Amino acid sequence: MSVTQQQVIDALAKVATPRGVALTNAGVLSAITANDGKVFFSINVEATEARAWETVRAAAEAAVRAIPGVTMAMIALTAERKAGPAAPPPAPHRHSHGVQNVSAHRPPQSPASPMSKQSEIPGIAAVIAVASGKGGVGKSTTALNLALGLRDLGLRVGLLDADIYGPSVPRLTGIREKPQLNDDKKMIPIQRFGLAIMSIGFLVEEETAMIWRGPMVMSAITQMLRDVAWGTLDVLVVDMPPGTGDAQLTLAQNVPLKGAIIVSTPQDLSLIDARRGLAMFKKVNVPVLGIIENMSYFQCPHCGTQSDIFGHGGARHEAERLAVPFLGEIPLHMSIRATSDSGTPVVESEPNGPHAAIYRAIGAKVRDQLQGAIAAA
Repeated sequence: MSVTQQQVIDALAKVATPRGVALTNAGVLSAITANDGKVFFSINVEATEARAWETVRAAAEAAVRAIPGVTMAMIALTAERKAGPAAPPPAPHRHSHGVQNVSAHRPPQSPASPMSKQSEIPGIAAVIAVASGKGGVGKSTTALNLALGLRDLGLRVGLLDADIYGPSVPRLTGIREKPQLNDDKKMIPIQRFGLAIMSIGFLVEEETAMIWRGPMVMSAITQMLRDVAWGTLDVLVVDMPPGTGDAQLTLAQNVPLKGAIIVSTPQDLSLIDARRGLAMFKKVNVPVLGIIENMSYFQCPHCGTQSDIFGHGGARHEAERLAVPFLGEIPLHMSIRATSDSGTPVVESEPNGPHAAIYRAIGAKVRDQLQGAIAAA
């Protein structure tokens, strides 16, 4: 059953706001997306009113979920702080000798750490992130083939495509179907190549532009972590969007990550961004499992000659400098590109080839670092 925007608006008109008017008349709603039973929108309010509006957000989500035909509702509360004059710095309290008072050295008192909200996902032994400081380094292809390499080592593996703005996993796996809901209203991941796979790309059309603010991205990632029937997994590989923004922080704050893997090309520009990714994960106390150098060299499919198009060895040297493991080199080769574009990743389509062996070798290094978590599950 198709759900229309008008049905959503009619349902939201019955939700009252703290201002005493219907939600649809409060001037706080973003554009509403209703597509194939999935509904997305945000409620945009001032930061000072956010607490009062959280109950409205919950009521709006309940009202939308009650519409016949709705299979998924994602409603985020966006709270923005109005710009104002900067507060003057507090006057320092000093002794007569010019030395600061002891109280001035006390660290600022802050609320509970965001990491205190972490909780395990039932049935999953280890969640790891595959990340990059910038786009275009082959992170998604690496994440998928790494997941397949871990599968070949006998592990039960899931893959979550958390790249909200540019999901690649549907194309890389050739999956066109939509996830179904179980009796608990949780999405059932798509099974392909022996992996449990979920992507925001399964819920929207490939050409749809995801024009979402940070809270919507955070809400989507949280739902794909918590509202998916993952079952029992040894490892959930999360393909992160590039950068060091809301998605990365949401994941780190939501689940106790067992580690992060940084994908980079050998060139200096990519390595600069890789350093930022490493620094971000270290700042939120996520162990760095290592660095992978993708497109490490070009291997001619005809003569086998290697050419260092982007340089060579930069990621290895960076790993040594930062004292993190170097997991391996993956060449720039036509078969990896072609199998990815066709939806039949190289580890699956050429299991006995040299490239599948490289991904499995990287997977073995990752598995060895996760042995404690997997054995304890």
